[in-house]
Amino acid sequence: MIKYETHLGQIGISQRYFEKLIGNAVSSCYGVTNMIPKGMKWWRSKLVKRRFADTGIKVRGDRQSIVVDLHISVVYGLNIAAISKSIINKVTYVVEDATGIKVERVIVHVEQISFSKRLECLHCPKQ
Repeated sequence: MIKYETHLGQIGISQRYFEKLIGNAVSSCYGVTNMIPKGMKWWRSKLVKRRFADTGIKVRGDRQSIVVDLHISVVYGLNIAAISKSIINKVTYVVEDATGIKVERVIVHVEQISFSKRLECLHCPKQ
């Protein structure tokens, strides 16, 4: 959690808020098929058999700046560099606009390539 004082009082931004905010931004980027969970969230995804847009995201830093790690799956046949650049720009814009905290770096880890014939929405139920 990132906490800081203003003239109006104390403000706290939780890790969960960053995960939801960044997860929604990444899932709307063209070419991203899934977020790849790490650690305990991997077990959650296996037990529930659902996809979550907020998995595979790690945020660290303080009030001055943050670093974001993303683990994603992309569609086969698309330019991975272009997808990554789009994600970096979108995440940086969304976080800085919503929180006012500078994004120092966004690290995109492409963990899988999906050979699906169509792009699937991360928010849609799996059929």
